[in-house]
Amino acid sequence: MQMLELYRLPGCPYCAKVERKLDELGLEYEQHNVLPFRFLRFEVKSISGQAGVPVLVDPEHGIDGMAESDDIVEYLEETYN
Repeated sequence: MQMLELYRLPGCPYCAKVERKLDELGLEYEQHNVLPFRFLRFEVKSISGQAGVPVLVDPEHGIDGMAESDDIVEYLEETYN
């Protein structure tokens, strides 16, 4: 199984919401801390098309860069619950 990846900013409440759901579901994931300046988030932008976080990558299910914490939480519940 390929590991989930989460692009996050420390202290971001939306990122924390996704992390809580990942932990609640007992999922292992790799964290990528992004820079606090949106204009420097080239990696996130190349993955998701935008500079906001959180962004989830789930190679196992073909998710290349899902943004929006509510969408990510709903996806995790539907896919891994």
